[in-house]
Amino acid sequence: MPEGRTAMERTIVVGVDGSACSRVAVDWAVGEARVRGLPLRVAHVSSLSAEEALAIWPYCREPAPDALVKALAEDHPALRIEGVDLTGETVPALLSAGRRAGLVVLGMRGAGGFAGLAVGSVAHGVAALGNRPVVLVPDRPAVGGRSPRAVAVGIDARRPAAAALSFAFDAAERRGALLRVVHAWRLPSSAEQWMPFALPEEDRGAWEDQEVQQLSDVLRPLREKHPHVRVHEDVRLKSPSSALVQASARAELLVVGRTGPSLGPTLHAVVDHTECPVAVVPS
Repeated sequence: MPEGRTAMERTIVVGVDGSACSRVAVDWAVGEARVRGLPLRVAHVSSLSAEEALAIWPYCREPAPDALVKALAEDHPALRIEGVDLTGETVPALLSAGRRAGLVVLGMRGAGGFAGLAVGSVAHGVAALGNRPVVLVPDRPAVGGRSPRAVAVGIDARRPAAAALSFAFDAAERRGALLRVVHAWRLPSSAEQWMPFALPEEDRGAWEDQEVQQLSDVLRPLREKHPHVRVHEDVRLKSPSSALVQASARAELLVVGRTGPSLGPTLHAVVDHTECPVAVVPS
């Protein structure tokens, strides 16, 4: 068993609401539960109490996970699966259900919202406030150029997110996948003296070498801890959001770190435009 698996990883919780996107999230969660050897909890949140739901049935019946759980159990007999009905506001209910989970999985967009909405309010709220890793699964297929069995993680080598890095190394190790570590950087303020002229190549090269070395230093302890993980260090001179969205087109999972109770503009842009599932890992 790879290091990093803890007693806290008791279940994988996946939220469902009857939408096509939540079913895609369920399929992803099933695969992850099999990879991790964990039970799967299929959670549905209702704004109605059991008594209220019974009173209006069958005129306004809300979707429940029972039938889905039964079908999943028949299709995956080796997997422990249970359904759970929650009541109340959706985001707080899912946060509570996932507080002791190893992972919370949600579709990017649920049954609510409107056409063209990339990330729904529930997915955004749970990813921004959760104390455990939250994987947001898009409903659109990946397009072109995807590397088989690759995990990507975005970090700032100057302020590395230790939890996100650890999660990414563990995810790559479980899958036997290549780990692509993406570090986006910007030219230092001293480079402004050359504007609008071209920056001398030797200066740019020297700055880039410093970034490469800094990333290498950050990764050294994790490489030693996970010697079987193949790592590609990807240093890019561009904005973090652009670098990560590009990396998502060549990965089966993108891992990003989150600081504070907000996704922030960079993570918001990433989850809006990602081409693969995104794991948001709180620091």
